[in-house]
Amino acid sequence: MAEEGGEEYLFKIVIIGDSAVGKSNLLSRFARDEFDHNSKATIGVEFQTQVVEVDGKEVKAQVWDTAGQERFRAVTSAYYRGAVGALVVYDISRKTTFESIKRWLDELNTHCDTTVARMLVGNKCDLEDIRQVSVEEGKTLAEEEGLFFIETSALDSTNVNKAFEIVIREIYEKVSRKILNSDSYKAELSVDRVNLAKEVDLSKQNSGALSCCSR
Repeated sequence: MAEEGGEEYLFKIVIIGDSAVGKSNLLSRFARDEFDHNSKATIGVEFQTQVVEVDGKEVKAQVWDTAGQERFRAVTSAYYRGAVGALVVYDISRKTTFESIKRWLDELNTHCDTTVARMLVGNKCDLEDIRQVSVEEGKTLAEEEGLFFIETSALDSTNVNKAFEIVIREIYEKVSRKILNSDSYKAELSVDRVNLAKEVDLSKQNSGALSCCSR
């Protein structure tokens, strides 16, 4: 049964992709309807929670954002553990970030075998004048890999909520509440947060200040 007075569903969703494709601003736009023009590259891991309603049911999405830099790859195992949804993000104005998508998908498949909803996201669609990846290229890759596909702009909010809502609804429809709402699943999410906090602290000790814009 659903919990009385609390969330009925708890879904862990991860956002992955190269550094500076806009992962953090996608999350802040979805969770707080905010955009930071001076956003710095994420160091380690951050997460936000957002409650949405699906078919009259309360769903709590725990959305995790991590640094795209290789130096923080040590946190990946705990980061992916328990994830049932993923947004795989590239920047439509930087072809190299699109070329990295298959590597990110390989990493997702390696570290997480529970993901049931995956969305390919072409972010920064407001930068049409300097586009390097066509809509057709994005759709083709998504079809090849069995992903949902959408283009977004965290800057002007285009399709941001829609992207998350599609993933959340797909999870809702495919995964039983009994599994995701179990005490063991919730306990695992709590343990992951503790473990990641320790790993991120170690990463920060070995890192310098980062100033790459993640618009």
